[in-house]
Amino acid sequence: MQENIYHKELSAGKWFSFSLSLQLANVGSEIGRAINWRNKNNLELSQGAFERGLELLDLTILDIKNRKQLRELLLLREFLADYFCFGNTYKSTEAQWNNYFISFNYLARTGK
Repeated sequence: MQENIYHKELSAGKWFSFSLSLQLANVGSEIGRAINWRNKNNLELSQGAFERGLELLDLTILDIKNRKQLRELLLLREFLADYFCFGNTYKSTEAQWNNYFISFNYLARTGK
């Protein structure tokens, strides 16, 4: 886990009041930023956005109400780490990540 806490207010408890869809929509926003910065060859900003997204995902994993989705959340974390930090063994693509997270944006906006 990274040394910095980027989302101090959220990690103090506010995050756990959010629905799973809102949590994952926020994770997806950071991952989208990481991809966009990576495409612009700004690896420092890309890495920062990835770390913020990972921090939010870790908070989502710790949220007791998400226990039924724990396996999927842990796999999501593994796949994201593979995509951004390792050899992309799972052959994830930018389009796949955008498609995965866009549904959570829709759900969050509808209040689900």
